[in-house]
Amino acid sequence: MTGTVQDQTLDALFTALSDPTRRDIVARLSAGEATVTELAEPYSMSMQAVSQHIRVLERCGLVSRGRHRQTRPCRLEADALETAASWIEESRRTWSERMDRLEGRLAQLQEGDA
Repeated sequence: MTGTVQDQTLDALFTALSDPTRRDIVARLSAGEATVTELAEPYSMSMQAVSQHIRVLERCGLVSRGRHRQTRPCRLEADALETAASWIEESRRTWSERMDRLEGRLAQLQEGDA
């Protein structure tokens, strides 16, 4: 089963965000554009490894690269994060409603025992 396009998008987003280095890169880019060299500075890994992390973030739409003179700065694409945030909020609402109904039902059962 392949799932819907939205399911595939969410799978890619959550897979990308499951890695702490990639989450850190996303957090760094939330402050503004940065080059791969700038993004690689805090890590003790090769530029190739950091570039691979960035490619994962690009594939799911969280990061894009522009062109500025000789550099290709990375930028955060916040709309992709909004997709994940919307799904999380919808799930939170659904489970909150279910728990409210469960609480109500349990209260009814307890009143019946009294």
